[in-house]
Amino acid sequence: MDEVQLQDAADRYLRNEMTQEERIRFEELRNTSPEVDQMVVEHSFFLQELEKHAQLKDFKSALNAVEAELLEEGAIKSEPLSTGRKVVNIWRRYRWTIAVAACIGGITALAISGIIASFSQKLDPTLVHLVHTVNNLDRNQKVMSTQLNEFKTRIDPKAELKGTGTSFLIDGRGYLITNAHVLNGVNSIVVQNQKGDNFNAKIVFSNPVQDLAILKIDDSDFTPVGVLPYGIKKTGADLGEPIFTLGYPRNEIVYNQGYLSARTGYNGDTASCQITISANPGNSGGPVLNEKGEVIGILSAKQLTADGAVFALKSKNIFAALDSLKRDTSNTYPTIHVSTISGIKNLDRVSQIKKIEDCVYMVKGY
Repeated sequence: MDEVQLQDAADRYLRNEMTQEERIRFEELRNTSPEVDQMVVEHSFFLQELEKHAQLKDFKSALNAVEAELLEEGAIKSEPLSTGRKVVNIWRRYRWTIAVAACIGGITALAISGIIASFSQKLDPTLVHLVHTVNNLDRNQKVMSTQLNEFKTRIDPKAELKGTGTSFLIDGRGYLITNAHVLNGVNSIVVQNQKGDNFNAKIVFSNPVQDLAILKIDDSDFTPVGVLPYGIKKTGADLGEPIFTLGYPRNEIVYNQGYLSARTGYNGDTASCQITISANPGNSGGPVLNEKGEVIGILSAKQLTADGAVFALKSKNIFAALDSLKRDTSNTYPTIHVSTISGIKNLDRVSQIKKIEDCVYMVKGY
């Protein structure tokens, strides 16, 4: 099957125009060929963009029709403005039209933001966030957390552990990145390093739509780190590129390795990518690194209906979050410095892990 035939087959598949037998054969082809699967994901995204464009054109046509009707009824006038006409006169003449347009724009913006927020907070039933919640935390972890809570932290001893995830340093002064969903519903935060030391932390930035949050270790017992061993990559990874992760699906740090299986995430999401790797609750917020020791993503979710289909936010989103933080006028924290240079690119994997693990923390929300 050549490229044109594949595109046609993908189009018919996505539009549900295939017979049952054709659909089964095509799905078998997707499962055995990563290239075909990626092409279907990209074609799905392309069709979605076409649909959005068509809806935009329809909206513009509707606005033009309303304007023409108002002109015909004499509700508004279309006349050339002299060069020296003041802006206030434009407002007086068209204030009703502008108000209507503003309302439409506001409703549209709210609708779009609502859709985005809904998508970020209510996952597809086939997707699950990789966060340990109070329902799936094992008894040993609850007991250990309670003991640490009482003796090593300033958290109220009566506070209950709500969930755990993973985070990693992006600035040696104690700034950590994690997923926003790891912090859902929490009032207090403790982060724990691989040695078992616990530190109080605060939320500096959180964006549920981006699903990113920045924490700051706020504890006199914390010793700032000099230069981080890894760098944060601004560009994407290559298809098939080997990757590895470190995180806390257990009470100790866990290593896993895999490869980049798709450049986009679920349903063609361009803000994330798909990796084939073993991942479990507690891995949310953990770093995804390439062989050079560069962070290329942040573990986020996995698909229940596909073996090994795990999704990670691309590392470029970290820079977007930092830009948002800079623009926040209420932010009182100093500028966060993120390095793009990896100091462990020439080390073997075991040596890389020994350098990195001290910078990866469990996040415990109360």
